[in-house]
Amino acid sequence: MPKAPTLATSDGSGILAYELHVTNLSPAAQTIRRIEILDDATPARVLLTLEDTALANALARPGVSPAPAAIDRSRIGAGLRAIVFVWAPVSATAPPARVRHRLTIEMETGGNKVTQMAEGGNAAVGRDVVSVGPPLRGGPWVAANGPGPVSGHRRSLIPIDGTPVIAQRFAIDYVMVDTAGRTFTGDRLKNESYYAEGVDALAVADGIVVVTKDSIPENIPGANSRAVPITLETIGGNHVILDLGQGRYAFYAHLQPGSLRVKLGERVRRGQVLGLVGNSGNSTEPHLHFHISDSPSPLGSEGLPYTHDQFALVGRCKGAFIGCAAITPEAKRGELPNGTMVLRFP
Repeated sequence: MPKAPTLATSDGSGILAYELHVTNLSPAAQTIRRIEILDDATPARVLLTLEDTALANALARPGVSPAPAAIDRSRIGAGLRAIVFVWAPVSATAPPARVRHRLTIEMETGGNKVTQMAEGGNAAVGRDVVSVGPPLRGGPWVAANGPGPVSGHRRSLIPIDGTPVIAQRFAIDYVMVDTAGRTFTGDRLKNESYYAEGVDALAVADGIVVVTKDSIPENIPGANSRAVPITLETIGGNHVILDLGQGRYAFYAHLQPGSLRVKLGERVRRGQVLGLVGNSGNSTEPHLHFHISDSPSPLGSEGLPYTHDQFALVGRCKGAFIGCAAITPEAKRGELPNGTMVLRFP
């Protein structure tokens, strides 16, 4: 478990989002049949059970080529590793203080299948989550690719300097829509047609500007259009990173070139304009990518949960821009938006 879980709160529920790395050090293949996440203080209390389809969906086999089919992901060859992406609902007010894990494993020996159990991955559950203001004004904003068990951000495991990390564990791509759920009006190949283009990106808290980039041209909107080759240096496009203190850094990506309103080393106040939303870097249309992590490296860090002190939930989506519908507005306080939400900020 490279990063111990910290309690996140979303939609009134507590969430533990973390990764369990399972390595087979035996000389024979082993198959994971079940994983149980337990309350360490009361092992009989099972927080989440993963088996069958749920287990296959939670497993990833990075580095294995060709990628195994879902039914084969749980079979780990000798010397190989699987990663379990845990998304465990827990009480927001009385979460476990620690978690542990019980694995049911099947292995073949002497032509026979033997089932055994193993326990491990004991870790404390963190409770220190920062509450911040809005990164944008108004809306409605779709929390695209937002926190969730199968979000692309959630599973963006990237090796940096030999260490696999997930900076985007709780990242959100904020995309502005109209009442019909459209992101633009007019010519779809022009950035200025998109509602998010040129919107102010705001400091979510007082902080210090520790990283800036402001020289990358915008893309023409479209899935395959990039103005520059995408590397670790250009993936975030024009961006700002704020040091919020206590080991937390806020990352604002894909801003308009020439739009930054702050300088390196500048102290900023909550609500101050940092730059304008754009379509630079690894971006298909104007939007704001926002996340908080534990170092000023945009991708070479571990993503941290946070909450916004307030926003209004105004719609729900069944997927990324799929089945989005307006709902009666609901005030949210002290919560993390998730990938099903359409929201408005003050």
